[in-house]
Amino acid sequence: MHQIHILLVDDNEGDILLTREALDDARIVNKISIAYDGLEAIHFLKKDPGGPDTPDLILLDINLPKMTGTEVLGIIKNDPDLKRIPVIMLTTSSAEKDILASYDNYANCYITKPVDLDRFMDVVRTIEDFWISIVKLPKAYQ
Repeated sequence: MHQIHILLVDDNEGDILLTREALDDARIVNKISIAYDGLEAIHFLKKDPGGPDTPDLILLDINLPKMTGTEVLGIIKNDPDLKRIPVIMLTTSSAEKDILASYDNYANCYITKPVDLDRFMDVVRTIEDFWISIVKLPKAYQ
């Protein structure tokens, strides 16, 4: 089975652990890389764009240290080597300005993290089911 590489960009250790747990429970084999702030995410993505460590999917929080998720998204979507990678904004913010800024910067979707543990796990599993089992990704990222 093909391994899907997910870059999770989040500074909340609890959310990282829950997301990893939900992804580990899935039927699809995954490689998960973690970036704890926006600058670390950009360094990870720019070190070898299109290379073997380029993720197939990015889960990106908005509220990050050093560089916001919206800024990271803008850099990704303006980079010819990275712009085709689907970026899912997965954040606690439900502010309309954050939703608009994300879509203005070409986020593929925007999901507000549920505070309920079971619901959070369901959301992550649904993301994985849709983006990995159903969606056809470009061959360059497979």
